[in-house]
Amino acid sequence: MKQANSNKKVLVVGAGLVGSLEACYLAKRGYDVHLYEYRDDIRNMEHVPGRSINLAMSIRGRTGLKAVGVEEKIIREHGIPMYARMIHNRDGSTKAIPYNKDGKCIYSVGRRFVNEVLLTRAEEFPNVTIHFHHKLLSADLERGKVTFLDTMSQDEVTVDADLTIGCDGAYSNMRKQMMKRPMFNYRQQYIPHGYMELCIPPASDGNFQMPANYLHIWPRGQYMMIALPNQDKSWTVTLFMPFEIFNSLDTPELLLDFFKTNYPDAISLIGKEKLIHDFFANKALPMISVKCSPYHVGSTSLLMGDAAHAMVPFYGQGMNCMRDLVNSRLFLLRKKWDDLLSRLLPRTWVPLYTMVTFSRERYHLCIAKKRWQDEMIGKLVKVSAVAGIVLGFFAAKTQAAHAFSHSLVTHLNSITAKTLNVAMR
Repeated sequence: MKQANSNKKVLVVGAGLVGSLEACYLAKRGYDVHLYEYRDDIRNMEHVPGRSINLAMSIRGRTGLKAVGVEEKIIREHGIPMYARMIHNRDGSTKAIPYNKDGKCIYSVGRRFVNEVLLTRAEEFPNVTIHFHHKLLSADLERGKVTFLDTMSQDEVTVDADLTIGCDGAYSNMRKQMMKRPMFNYRQQYIPHGYMELCIPPASDGNFQMPANYLHIWPRGQYMMIALPNQDKSWTVTLFMPFEIFNSLDTPELLLDFFKTNYPDAISLIGKEKLIHDFFANKALPMISVKCSPYHVGSTSLLMGDAAHAMVPFYGQGMNCMRDLVNSRLFLLRKKWDDLLSRLLPRTWVPLYTMVTFSRERYHLCIAKKRWQDEMIGKLVKVSAVAGIVLGFFAAKTQAAHAFSHSLVTHLNSITAKTLNVAMR
């Protein structure tokens, strides 16, 4: 297969996580791969603009890394295991909610580190060429002609390819080329929430300030904060909340009052001065959802990753539970039910989070099984309710019967006593 593919040229647009991993996969199959990136090489950059939210890596991501030979370096050498969520309440108390009953974990890894390792791995293949500072200008998607602008020389470069794959993110230029075609459906939606990165530094002794092997969450209804551990003993903190709240916190006093009310324990962890500096030195960034179809044009072009279907972080792999539900009694009750039933029926009842995070079950099957579980629990609740009503009815009847019997006996005793009294007279 490698020999057959060696004459086929594939362009991958975008050298982020998806593009660099895809380049490695294609190289393994023998294609002549050209990876194009608008930015500079991130390995040479002091600061990388764009998303910085840490990755919580599960078996699905690890499987992809393992296939190209970098799982050991990323997970074993850099990843920090997280076995549970650590919930921070307003009063400063905390409680751990394990991810599953078997003690499995997900790993906190830095987004930039993973990207750098994948780029280095792609360069190790002799059939991969990486072109930085190249911006996609136009594309004839059916004929496989793509024009780039070399942003260093300002020259336009036109390249022919057998296949062009757009991995250039939620604001994809490749997708814009597809949008010019008839019958291409596209929808984007900004949610009212933004996010901002903050940081909890290491303690004065160089260690973590919080228990390390947890995903720390401060759920507060319509807004929340999360913290993931880093190798240098710091924490990448991400604050999610509506833009109107971000915009209202326009003085240090208002910011500190907000944190004292909602995240009181985080002030000492971050540091008052650092919190004020970092908050006002940054700006809240938007989050967008993208859906489009079709993802391809014949066999000559294709969209992958966020270019095809961008998701906000809450929704990826069921993480919408994080913002509103991890502190909900119903969520915790359902989790206990799921844990109990999975112990009793380990092959039949697997909780949704376990299916999504700790297996490679196809998503549509996960959804179908979760729907079946919901139906079973619904039926169980109905049966329990009917059983309760029936038992209550019989209990009430039994109680009434006992009361009637007691009344009858009392009445008969009274009559007997009267009769005896008359007879004795």
